Amino acid sequence: MVQAYILIQTEVGKSASVTEAISGISGVTAAEDVTGPYDCIARIEAESVDDLGKLVIARIQEVPGITRTLTCTVVHV
Repeated sequence: MVQAYILIQTEVGKSASVTEAISGISGVTAAEDVTGPYDCIARIEAESVDDLGKLVIARIQEVPGITRTLTCTVVHV
């Protein structure tokens, strides 16, 4: 299982609706509104790195109101 945090920037005033929409996507285990340079952070999981990429590109980045994402893959050192 591969896990990652997705840092999300949204259009002004859209963070709550983006977070709500992302929360309903299969593979998203948590999504929260935050303050700072990003508007939302989501924790996601998938079976492989390829599936993780597909989840971000095909599902998360398609949510209306998202302007940019940054994927931070979880590593266990």
